[in-house]
Amino acid sequence: MLRVFPFAALRPKPELAAEVACPPYDVVDRAEARAIASASHRSFMHVVRPDADLPDSVDPYDKSVYLRGRDNLDGLVSAGAMFRDDQPRMYLYRQSAVIAGRLQTQTGVVCCCHVSDYNHDLIKKHEKTRKDKEDDRVRHILALNGHIEPVFLAYKGRRDIDEFVARACEAAPLYDFTADDGVRHTVWVADNAGFLADAFSSVPCAYVADGHHRSAAASRAAMERRALAPTAPRDAEFMRYLAVLFPADQLRILPYHRAVADLHGLSADEFVGRLGAVCEVAPGGPEPARHGEFALYLGKGRGWLRCAFNPGLLAEKDPVRSLDVSLLSDHVLGPILGIADLRTDKRIDFVGGIRGTGDLERRVDSGRAAAAFSMHPTTMGQLLAVADAGQMMPPKSTWFEPKLRSGLLVHMLD
Repeated sequence: MLRVFPFAALRPKPELAAEVACPPYDVVDRAEARAIASASHRSFMHVVRPDADLPDSVDPYDKSVYLRGRDNLDGLVSAGAMFRDDQPRMYLYRQSAVIAGRLQTQTGVVCCCHVSDYNHDLIKKHEKTRKDKEDDRVRHILALNGHIEPVFLAYKGRRDIDEFVARACEAAPLYDFTADDGVRHTVWVADNAGFLADAFSSVPCAYVADGHHRSAAASRAAMERRALAPTAPRDAEFMRYLAVLFPADQLRILPYHRAVADLHGLSADEFVGRLGAVCEVAPGGPEPARHGEFALYLGKGRGWLRCAFNPGLLAEKDPVRSLDVSLLSDHVLGPILGIADLRTDKRIDFVGGIRGTGDLERRVDSGRAAAAFSMHPTTMGQLLAVADAGQMMPPKSTWFEPKLRSGLLVHMLD
């Protein structure tokens, strides 16, 4: 039984929502965070990336960074830019944008989930996490005493929930604005949280789409708070964490491309020759047309090559090994280019599909990369199959757009 809970959100005044809301912490580097934060003293970037307010000489994981985040959050409240709702509620959050030439609209339920459901795999994972990144988010949660950014969850849609959400979205919204990246963000109050709680209790599980480190950190932070309050109720507020639950059929995954620094001592001709043992290689365009193909760019002189894996390699039934990113690693990156560990090898870089294949061309043409691989996107069906099998995807297998905006709805632990 999946448990969802209303919460008394800390949120911006409606007239300040567009100014406060910002991209999530993990899609910007320090310089980008500083540029966003400097544009407004009300930007929530001061809270999600407080290192943007400090000199580069300060380590981004220093204790002072997390304390600065708490001070910045308190400052937004004391200045009246943000306030706490007077009662627990659930909310609805719609995003709409043209992504890679196609209109993408998704509407999710904003609520709290229980860390026990995550711990017991009612909320399923498909990626491994890194302890250093978990540690960062745990410190951030505990220092700010809240979950300031939601986890992006998916579930297999239900007609009754879809119909409820559609009716509720006919009301006047709390927030409705278009951010500078062209994404429209609209938020409503869900007028019957009890119905949603009952309906989701019949949903067998949810899936982490984006936010594995935030999920793991929420669980660890809850355990630290539990140690300090062992007699607190099992459903204490600190045992819950902020999430947005989207129907899986509304979501779209963009590809996660690869670029390599060198060809492992091979010339371009030698590399293409080696590829011929596992792929059919022919001139083509920058975007692979189907599963089992990738596009290869080796520079202006060669243009793009279409590379289709041999049919025998596509007979793989394992949900992980059959992924395009796995086929590339298992048959090209590892045996030909000597890149065995995607997590640690500095010779490979990953490029989110939102940047487009033009970014891949620029990397190669400028000499920053020797070759670029344009990937076919992982599908939601593949993601669910991997999670249902209890397996983990390779690193950087999925890129979701649009990203959830931070600062619209915050869950405090007390």
